[in-house]
Amino acid sequence: MADLDALLRDLAAESADLESLVAELPQPDWARPTPAAGWTVAHQIGHLAWTDEVAGLAATDARTGGTAFIDLLTEAAARVTTFVDEAAAAAATTPPPELLERWRRGRTELAAALRAVPGNAKVPWFGPPMRPGSMATARLMETWAHGQDVADALGIHRTPTDRLRAVAHIGARTRDFAYAVRELPAPAAEFRIELRAPSGELWSWGPESAAERVTGPAVDFCLLVTQRRHPEDLALRTTGPEAAHWLTIAQAFAGPPGSGREPARQS
Repeated sequence: MADLDALLRDLAAESADLESLVAELPQPDWARPTPAAGWTVAHQIGHLAWTDEVAGLAATDARTGGTAFIDLLTEAAARVTTFVDEAAAAAATTPPPELLERWRRGRTELAAALRAVPGNAKVPWFGPPMRPGSMATARLMETWAHGQDVADALGIHRTPTDRLRAVAHIGARTRDFAYAVRELPAPAAEFRIELRAPSGELWSWGPESAAERVTGPAVDFCLLVTQRRHPEDLALRTTGPEAAHWLTIAQAFAGPPGSGREPARQS
């Protein structure tokens, strides 16, 4: 994967692209429902603002040895099924100009905090601790995925970019997590994943000789692993029963099993 500075540049660009969709949005449109049940456009931006702030807090703790994030984690454990939704709902009540400024400030502070993490330190998180580059990748993945929800709510088609490589990478790397979170045994053999990037480049993970394979457009794979589209609505192809099953449970984001989306078309 790319270095931290490159990932942070991509994260800044992805955030700026999403901000361009909502910066001039009339206030009533911030209340538009998105494909995520119960979440409006304001919830989506509020969630990103809050999560960037929390990630910055975790990165600061990694540098200073503080416990502010661990204290937050203890609080979250008491409301594990509602904690994130509650934070999004609270942020969504903020007037849009203030919410946008909060998001800008939080992501700027996060980038600085990640750059300041000592080389061998890991950043604590709701899942396993991560290196700063992995945290930046996770934030890029979330920003892109929640941006898709906003675009869908507004009826906007986004032109995919090669920033999706980071999203596809975390999707490939979290294969076994999708099984673990469902208390299922992961396949013993590695999969081969071959994706066509928006630029036309071929991206791949796993051994070339693997019997189980997933191929198709990178954007479709990213929509799959972030559960923004149903597998039936994507131009992904599989070879082997294990790969076909994985497409029904793939999940790049932390937390309990996601419910995914209903198919938009009938098979």
